[in-house]
Amino acid sequence: MACCVLQITGLIFGGVGMVGTLAATVMPQWRVSAHIDSNIVVFETTWEGLWMDCISQLGIRLQCKFYDSVLALPQPLETFRALMCIAVILSIISFLMAIVGVKYTHRTKDDSQGISIFILAAGLAFLLTGILVLIPVSWTGGSIIHDFYDPKVPMPLKRELGAALYVGWVSTALLITAGAMYCSF
Repeated sequence: MACCVLQITGLIFGGVGMVGTLAATVMPQWRVSAHIDSNIVVFETTWEGLWMDCISQLGIRLQCKFYDSVLALPQPLETFRALMCIAVILSIISFLMAIVGVKYTHRTKDDSQGISIFILAAGLAFLLTGILVLIPVSWTGGSIIHDFYDPKVPMPLKRELGAALYVGWVSTALLITAGAMYCSF
């Protein structure tokens, strides 16, 4: 009975982690403009994401623009895009493997070897997905913090951590937890 509860909990964690991975990939709030000047009246907020830049004016009007050229993007951004796309695909595959493993665990108690292969594969895939999400999210967070405290970076170019990074870190924790649960079987 405890095995079934852990499998369902792992499935829920993996599902929420999968949705969070997808959300972090498409959200434009990876880098958010930092307003650290002495001027307290701020009319625009700039968001930079993997796929687009957005400008919010007074919190009322939002204008977003996709990046013009893939070839003009910085190398880390291209790599982060690729890692996040692979993580989304892998999270969907691992979630489906977990569903199959949980579904057939309840049906057949005789062939536990075949079931444990699905559960173990889902657990390893969840762990790998968590690592794939952790790399671009943490790298971006580290570069934002480094640039924020660097006196050589001009004030208008300083950025803060965006909501997508926090979603990515929570998704990573959930995916790694789900993977650890399934690998423990």
